[in-house]
Amino acid sequence: MALPRFEQPAHFLNRHASWLGFNERVLEEAEDDGNPLLERVKFLAITAANLDEFFEIRLAGLLQQIEDGVREAGPDGLAPPAVLELLQPRLHAFALRQYRCWNGQLLPQLAAEGIHMREWADLGPRARAFADALSRRELDPLLTPITVDPAHPFPRVQNKALCLAFRLRRKHGKRGPGGALMGVVTVPRALPRLIRLPRAQPGFDFMLLAQLVARHAQTMYRGYRIEAAVPFRLTRNSNLYLQEEESRNLLETVRDELHNLRKGNAVRLEVEANADPELVERLRATFALEPWQVFAQSGPVNLSRLFNLYELTPRPDLKFPRLRPRPPVLAEEPARLFQELRAGDRLLHHPFDSYHGVIALLAAAARDPRVLSIKQTLYRTTADSPILHALTAAAGRKEVAVVVELQARFDEASNIAWASHLQDAGVQVFFGASGHKTHCKLALIVRRDEDGVTRRYAHLATGNYNHRTARQYTDLSFFTSDRAMTAAVQAVFDYLTAYAERPRYGPLLVAPFHLAASLVALIRREVRHVRAGRPARIIAKLNGLLDKLLIAELYAASCAGVEVDLLVRGACTLRPGIPRLSSRIRVRSLVGRFLEHSRIACFANGGADDIYLGSADWMPRNLYERVEVVFPVRDPLLRRRLRHEILAAYLADTAKTRWMQPDGSYLRPPAAARGFNAQEFLLALSQGAATVGDIPAEARPPAPHR
Repeated sequence: MALPRFEQPAHFLNRHASWLGFNERVLEEAEDDGNPLLERVKFLAITAANLDEFFEIRLAGLLQQIEDGVREAGPDGLAPPAVLELLQPRLHAFALRQYRCWNGQLLPQLAAEGIHMREWADLGPRARAFADALSRRELDPLLTPITVDPAHPFPRVQNKALCLAFRLRRKHGKRGPGGALMGVVTVPRALPRLIRLPRAQPGFDFMLLAQLVARHAQTMYRGYRIEAAVPFRLTRNSNLYLQEEESRNLLETVRDELHNLRKGNAVRLEVEANADPELVERLRATFALEPWQVFAQSGPVNLSRLFNLYELTPRPDLKFPRLRPRPPVLAEEPARLFQELRAGDRLLHHPFDSYHGVIALLAAAARDPRVLSIKQTLYRTTADSPILHALTAAAGRKEVAVVVELQARFDEASNIAWASHLQDAGVQVFFGASGHKTHCKLALIVRRDEDGVTRRYAHLATGNYNHRTARQYTDLSFFTSDRAMTAAVQAVFDYLTAYAERPRYGPLLVAPFHLAASLVALIRREVRHVRAGRPARIIAKLNGLLDKLLIAELYAASCAGVEVDLLVRGACTLRPGIPRLSSRIRVRSLVGRFLEHSRIACFANGGADDIYLGSADWMPRNLYERVEVVFPVRDPLLRRRLRHEILAAYLADTAKTRWMQPDGSYLRPPAAARGFNAQEFLLALSQGAATVGDIPAEARPPAPHR
């Protein structure tokens, strides 16, 4: 059977390759001399952390499919073995580019600023004495040297743990097996990976902890001659495999599975370049890896630890200017705060608007005796979260219920700890709907107001309840007392805590029930408008666009005459700019100081903009496998701010925007044309140093380089 017109494999890019393209755009920021030097170091560390996750989750899943014999092709027509063949050279090329950036650009420029990464041979007497004393006091007691022999099997190496392997030979006259042996030492995770050394002159000297471990290796292996040494780092499969329908206690199941992750299959081995080939081959065989899974790195085998260099170097002149968000727009005194929300909806754009407004709402609700109950979802947070401390304090005085997503990737252990802490404090803790992650960002407050009427107040957001990432991610917070919307939020909580399904959740669009169908209907409505000669346009700001159905609908809309502008930060499998398919679709990606995380969908709707915000990307997992909430913004002033301030700024950006080409590559405007920086403008706007009138006309795609 022939595929529908808009669902041919040639119409879709590979999702994994597209994601790697996003990480390449982050690496461009590390390579960009226009960014402050230490920020470039931070961008490089981000690329390393991103790549770790790619191997742990995406590549690990692909290898698992191949091992299981899966041959089903994706929307792009590629089966798992073909995808792996596509990715292998690109992964190695990316790693080479990372280390070219580190060795060829960042290290020399850091040295020019008096910031040095030192080897042991570079150290003077004072620094050596300091390092030796540190080793005796803090490092040596934590080290456990192992010699691999029949009585001492190869140790179980934890995921992403930095280790050193040694080729050892017993000294003359010592008992024991002849020939070369292998020794293994794990670098302790309890100690900082980067050590700041004393220095007489101005500047900063740093040394990697692994070098101290190597320095003290001979004292650990007395009676052996160390013939070779190699730092190595192993990445393991970190996917959680849960059979929820067979689990009587989801919290215990996730806890057990986290323990098992340390034993997940190896997917990548990183070693220092020029390492002893015999040791490398033995490590590769031990972990049952293919040769292509070994990455020889020309520098530290864990570039993500460069975050420490950024944090330990007090050079504000080499960093972005300090963030000064707009002060909160909501009162902190409960009576005034809730009175303001009854007067109308409010919108905050973080980090340009202070996140303290969200904290103030939950803190006021926690201490206000008129508040009867608080409900909230929790996906990612921090140990010092003021919101969760407020909820635990409120638990003894009112009804408090929290829906905790235990399977928030890489935050599972933290969320287990918070779930237990909340339960101990008297909070009712729920773990969401079985089989679907709870990814929506909701808070619901029920209050008996001063007039004796009991009302609901809600906070809906595109980002997590995390006051730290709120300074690094762009997100939107929406506050409302609208009866229909707060009643719908209540219905979502009823589903999360009691599986009480509703046929509709209007005015909210809720996954996994009808979010995908609602988006299809909104796209098709634009087609009807354009055919009737009315204004029709779609603007969508997303983290990812992978859903085959929605992409096919966007293709159809483009062919019908609808103009489509997509701001997709990460993976996008739609091909823009193809004649008779997507000639009216433009895709751009903006990578800058802040991680673009807000999701906004704007439909021209015949001239009456219809705008939705939410936590969901246009990806299968968000549309069909998670509980997500997308909500309309109806207040005319807030809609105007979203369309003519926020979206207009992003559409006009020429400084940090990359334009997607039909083949999936990205093109930056020429350096001379990089004039308007949307994030810098939004910062200036929040500080009263700019106006909406400063936004230039929307940027158009640059001509391809020849």
